Amino acid sequence: MKDIERRILLGRVAGAFGVRGEIKLESFTEPRSAIFNYQPWIVRSPSGQESTLTGVRGRDTGKHLIARFPGVDDRDVVEAMRGTEVYVARSALPPPKPDEYYWVDLEGLDVKTVEGVSLGQVSHLFSTGSNDVLVTRGDRERMIPFVLPEFVKSVDFDANLVVVDWDPDF
Repeated sequence: MKDIERRILLGRVAGAFGVRGEIKLESFTEPRSAIFNYQPWIVRSPSGQESTLTGVRGRDTGKHLIARFPGVDDRDVVEAMRGTEVYVARSALPPPKPDEYYWVDLEGLDVKTVEGVSLGQVSHLFSTGSNDVLVTRGDRERMIPFVLPEFVKSVDFDANLVVVDWDPDF
């Protein structure tokens, strides 16, 4: 069976900009305008319909990120697209820098303490603003600050393992 390539959520349609079909886009890339560097896009409507887009262009106005989707030139069409998610294949992204990770690459890794106690697997991550949080699921759910090297001691993709300095009872 062929593996389905992982996708990365890069943004979301926030609404219409003007009357000519331009789109306000929420971007999760850093900087936010980098979203245009990764194409083709896989767009998924709130109802679950998917399509592939190439040739999306856009600009950062300072206040908004504005996009133009090929074939879309009507405000009403854009308003119907509100909430549409923008994904790219994981392979479309550049390799992360040392000690930087794509969250999707961490999901599913085993998590153990420095003493070797299993805490389960990485379920997902989320940002609190001050730092990212690694959520593990095993005998129970744990939330561990993703702070290198204080709490996260190592990430080893070959061993499928994240080692953390964390009290298993916490």
